[in-house]
Amino acid sequence: MDRLEAMSLFVAAVEAGSLSATARRFGMPLATVSRKVSELERHLNTRLLARSARRLTLT
Repeated sequence: MDRLEAMSLFVAAVEAGSLSATARRFGMPLATVSRKVSELERHLNTRLLARSARRLTLT
């Protein structure tokens, strides 16, 4: 995992408030963005985002 890329995606997701907007901004599939953020959470062994159907919030 490229941690710097994952951290950049995480910050962008928090700023945008959604993984979909982040995926569009970086020109990546939504599944890739979601997977990279999840991998970062696993690496840090903590939950960084609270995901709901409509928005993301920091934990």
